Amino acid sequence: MDENVVQERMPLIGDTAPAFRAMTTMGKVNFPEDYKGSWVVLFSHPADFTPVCTTEFITFTRMTEDFARLNTKLIGLSIDSLHSHLAWAKSIEEIDWKGEGKVKLSFPIIADISMSVAKKYGMLQTVASTQTVRAVFIIDPESMIRAILYYPMSTGRNMDEILRIIQSLQLHDAENVSTGANWRPGEPAVMGAPLTLAEAEARLQSDDPRVHPLTCYLTVKDPE
Repeated sequence: MDENVVQERMPLIGDTAPAFRAMTTMGKVNFPEDYKGSWVVLFSHPADFTPVCTTEFITFTRMTEDFARLNTKLIGLSIDSLHSHLAWAKSIEEIDWKGEGKVKLSFPIIADISMSVAKKYGMLQTVASTQTVRAVFIIDPESMIRAILYYPMSTGRNMDEILRIIQSLQLHDAENVSTGANWRPGEPAVMGAPLTLAEAEARLQSDDPRVHPLTCYLTVKDPE
């Protein structure tokens, strides 16, 4: 990384999302205040008018309603100018990716020429420090960072996985359960391990038809 780029401490899971004010393709934003009460996917891309980023923005747009059903809003960012964002967004409208039809971007893109937001969120991690990496921050309605993903510049993001993480977090918040490997909505969840021998014994003898102990420490719970 360029020695002249000052990187702030990267936010961690459990931190309050760093606050900022910025211009976007849909007007001014006061973040995270303007998004209180909603889940948010804040994501950065390396640069406008680049191939992988273009496929990601088209895919995010096609899935906007899927995220909206989870009370989740999308907001993108790169250190390009507002004029560059607007021109790129307009050009994307002419692309038919995978033959699934053209789209019009449905979420704002933050203009961050000063790199101030990128620095707050640890999005500058490459030798070419004038490009943000593919970072994803999943932020809950209380403005807490709940998940962080980083992708290499050559690899496009898996939007289905981002959606799945939000579904898992929302299930955890609603039922105080976790989700196992490769969990998908509608599949059984995983209960927390008992903390005492008495709790373990009670778990093994549970008559709850949704609860299925596999061992004293691993119990699956059917969806409602």
